Amino acid sequence: MGLVVKRQSENDRVIALAGNPNVGKSTVFNELTGMNQHTGNWPGKTVTNAQGTCTYQGRPFIMVDIPGCYSLMAHSAEEEVARDFLCFGKPDAVVVVCDATCLERNLNLVLQALEITSNVVVCVNLMDEAERKGIRLDFERIAMRLGVPVIPAAARSRKGLDALMHAVCEQLDCPPKPSIPVSYIRPIEDAISLLQPAVAAACGEDYNARWISLRLLDYDTALIRSLNDALGFDLIAEEDVAEKLQEAKNCLRNRGISQEDLRDQIVSCIVRKAEEICDGVVVHEKQNVNCAIRRSIESSPANGRDFP
Repeated sequence: MGLVVKRQSENDRVIALAGNPNVGKSTVFNELTGMNQHTGNWPGKTVTNAQGTCTYQGRPFIMVDIPGCYSLMAHSAEEEVARDFLCFGKPDAVVVVCDATCLERNLNLVLQALEITSNVVVCVNLMDEAERKGIRLDFERIAMRLGVPVIPAAARSRKGLDALMHAVCEQLDCPPKPSIPVSYIRPIEDAISLLQPAVAAACGEDYNARWISLRLLDYDTALIRSLNDALGFDLIAEEDVAEKLQEAKNCLRNRGISQEDLRDQIVSCIVRKAEEICDGVVVHEKQNVNCAIRRSIESSPANGRDFP
């Protein structure tokens, strides 16, 4: 059984806060929720969860601070919890908190979240640290390449948090947009195309059929168990899905991609996409650092008004 988020009213919107460890995600959570929070354990886990409430311009939100993780291809109990809530907990939106001083590495998680939902807002935190290190970011171009809002912040001083919540509201109010998928190498894309229609027919519109197809090909036992729990049936036991899954696996095998190679190929494609997004938009400067960082913030569509 997954985490139960108790809405106090039908107007409450549930926002998942995700991010790598040590990016200031919990600082964002604490600044937004203040004393209106409580902690407990995720069902069946020794992993702590924190939930809190906040109000922005009269709109109520429930913020869920999920465990820090580097990837949704889980390698730990914390990453399993984070993945399962993003995939099956059905939050209304996801805020992925990133470290401005190493954005490219953090984008791996952003891209994986975007494979599940387009209701994502990227919070580039620790802008004060970036300023000290002479790092300039072009937020407008990053947002264009990702297709979602990208907000600069320094959560320890609350800078950027109003702009962050404004972007969350806009994402919730706008019609859903197709998320920008990572493009995988041709054999993987062909295998996904073979399997996706059968998965879509079995799962309906509540789940991203492309993402589930990729996960079935990658085959993580714990994830498949969580998926089946969320669906209420064994997806692979469905005749059409089983048939197409075998066909897709044969497609990969016949083109030289073994089960062991598949995850390495998936990770490599995500890393390359993160590199493409950061190309030319992350600049390390050694002179006039303060002016450069101010320019990058002021040029952001996220209204860098919170910054001096």
